[in-house]
Amino acid sequence: MPKLQDLVAFQRAVELTVTIYESTKTFPKQEMYGLTAQIRRAAIGVVSNIAEGQGRITYGERRQFFSQAHGSLFEVEAQAIVAQRLAYLSASDFSRINEWIQKTGRALIGLIRWVQKLEKSPRPRTHEPTNPATATPQST
Repeated sequence: MPKLQDLVAFQRAVELTVTIYESTKTFPKQEMYGLTAQIRRAAIGVVSNIAEGQGRITYGERRQFFSQAHGSLFEVEAQAIVAQRLAYLSASDFSRINEWIQKTGRALIGLIRWVQKLEKSPRPRTHEPTNPATATPQST
């Protein structure tokens, strides 16, 4: 299993988050608890859900968290569009954010598909699981 820092989706999500934080520094002060906090929270949500998914045991759990990260990515996109329409984001900042959204999204979709493939693949079993309540002790 790859380490968290080795996942391309994680690396790109971190870059997106850094870009969001840098770009929102100039948002109006009255937005500190509004749009600024919301877009930052969504960006952190992408990173956090990828991390939590990578730390899960089952493929189903992993897929669920990676899917939640994908949903948070759409939140970031929607909030960036609003920020641009309100003229809080310059065209170049919006373009940079959108580029990282697209790159992160492609990597996340790839990660989700990879986990789905693993979920469907047969796993070799070395032995049949036993029910501890009915298992008979083995003599040594």
